[in-house]
Amino acid sequence: MPKKQDGVALPGTLARSPAPAQRTYAKTLRSAEQTYGPGERASRTAYASLKHGFEKVGDHWEPKSRKGPSDAQAARSGEAARRSDRSTAGGVDERGHSRDALYERARTLGIRGRSTMTKAELARAIARRQD
Repeated sequence: MPKKQDGVALPGTLARSPAPAQRTYAKTLRSAEQTYGPGERASRTAYASLKHGFEKVGDHWEPKSRKGPSDAQAARSGEAARRSDRSTAGGVDERGHSRDALYERARTLGIRGRSTMTKAELARAIARRQD
């Protein structure tokens, strides 16, 4: 049976995450479902809220050292964000880490070609490996 937070079934990565991350997701999802109805838009809204204060590390979410957007796409808002085809860093806090810190995480994960990757490429490669 999936773990729940205030009546909301949590995805696996959130079930393994600290309670504040679970509460953020659950509270935002309930609010978004009231506004948009259940479905993809409510889920995307809940994840966007979660990514503002937490970062995906391996199979769970951890608090960021500083709240804010994780990548260039997350920093956009409104129609510009909805219509953009920009890729995201998949929950990895690209803006909150130096390239060297992301490089070290990539090294730990055994990501090949990391020495020639940009900061954004490292963040996306880490996100792919963590999924």
